Amino acid sequence: MSFSNLGLSDKVLAAVAATGYTDPTPIQAQSIPHVLARRDVLGIAQTGTGKTAAFVLPMLTLLEKGRARARMPRTLILEPTRELAAQVKENFDRYGIGQKLNVALLIGGVSFGDQDLKLMRGVDVLIATPGRLLDHTERGKLLLTGVELLVIDEADRMLDMGFIPDIERICKLVPFTRQTLFFTATMPPEIRRITEAFLHNPVKVEVSKPASTAVTVAQAQVSVSREPHDKRAVLRQLLRDAKDLKNAIIFCNRKRDVALLHRSLQRHGFSVGALHGDMDQSARTAALEQFRKGELPLLVASDVAARGLDIPEVSHVFNFDIPHHPDDYVHRIGRTGRAGRLGTAISIVSPADQKAVVTIEKLIGQPIQQLEGISVAAEPVETVENDQPAASEHAQRKPRRGGSKPRNRDKAARPAERPSKPAAVPPPSLGRLPVAAVSQDQHAEPADHSHLPAFLLRPIRARG
Repeated sequence: MSFSNLGLSDKVLAAVAATGYTDPTPIQAQSIPHVLARRDVLGIAQTGTGKTAAFVLPMLTLLEKGRARARMPRTLILEPTRELAAQVKENFDRYGIGQKLNVALLIGGVSFGDQDLKLMRGVDVLIATPGRLLDHTERGKLLLTGVELLVIDEADRMLDMGFIPDIERICKLVPFTRQTLFFTATMPPEIRRITEAFLHNPVKVEVSKPASTAVTVAQAQVSVSREPHDKRAVLRQLLRDAKDLKNAIIFCNRKRDVALLHRSLQRHGFSVGALHGDMDQSARTAALEQFRKGELPLLVASDVAARGLDIPEVSHVFNFDIPHHPDDYVHRIGRTGRAGRLGTAISIVSPADQKAVVTIEKLIGQPIQQLEGISVAAEPVETVENDQPAASEHAQRKPRRGGSKPRNRDKAARPAERPSKPAAVPPPSLGRLPVAAVSQDQHAEPADHSHLPAFLLRPIRARG
């Protein structure tokens, strides 16, 4: 089947032909006719199968008729991350080159003022992350009552990131009569509940089993005895020994670990970038662009890079950390082996990761091959200090409770303030002394009590 048999407009077919694509992928061939027929669609497909074009191409055809109004978008696409939202906009720019459509991007890290100006001009396609979209609606700058078509993309990722309450709010703000397209790679119970609540008699399009992995990806695991230092040594050895390694994404579970591993690889001479959610938008965009262009062959990333990013020629994926959720494993290794190319995914497994690996193997329905023969005997063990934050970072930390100021314990080195008279010892707490002790030694030299209130200096008579 070719694109010309799916009912797309001539302008869209010309744009597709200009990109060099001739045959649709299974998710595209099965979804596009139903979208053009104004049916709700529930699409289940693994990453890298062409889901984005499955809704972008029919949307472009449907939007050829009609006109956008100020602050009232005609269509709305929800994405879990800024990178995915920007990537969808690139698809509209590529395939909608022959049409005069206004496409706006509402994501964090960008000025509200610039986004407001675009909304005021009228928007045919609004691509947004849930948080920023709700910010605009709460400020009264955006009305969703004119939305004709709603797309919820990477729904299972929305669930992982805690966006489901936001999705429910947004679905109540758009008209009940809208068309809804819902795409996900897995179907956990919470996602199933959402589809039953907000889709009306949907057509289910499933081109792969939920949480299945692409057959073009060779999977392997390497066992280490300790972490994290053995993991770093094994990773460096794998990077040096890998055959046909063009570029690679290295996944960590935590943002802090991304930064530590990034610095460690840089110290060992690797050309590497970093990507995680705490980076500002310009740094995230720059890191991705350098990786796409091949200026940085290695990218250490959190799961912000695990979903939907279209980098078609990633040759290797390394799981430096085994993901907490087995579904994330499917998405991580889906960054390689895309568009029919072969890819390699290697996971570095510590003893604490064994249970997680068993869960992943159960989910994907196949064992992960054990990779033998990895030796790091010649690799010096990295000390803990090498992977600590720089000194400037330590200086910015708050002192620990109890005081972190250095104490000078050499009393002889202290200059005496009163050389002719020993320093007065502060009086102990009166409330903790027996009464007789307060009045004893009345003939002694009076101490300097000028700092005490007068009523505490009155003599106390002992009874008896």
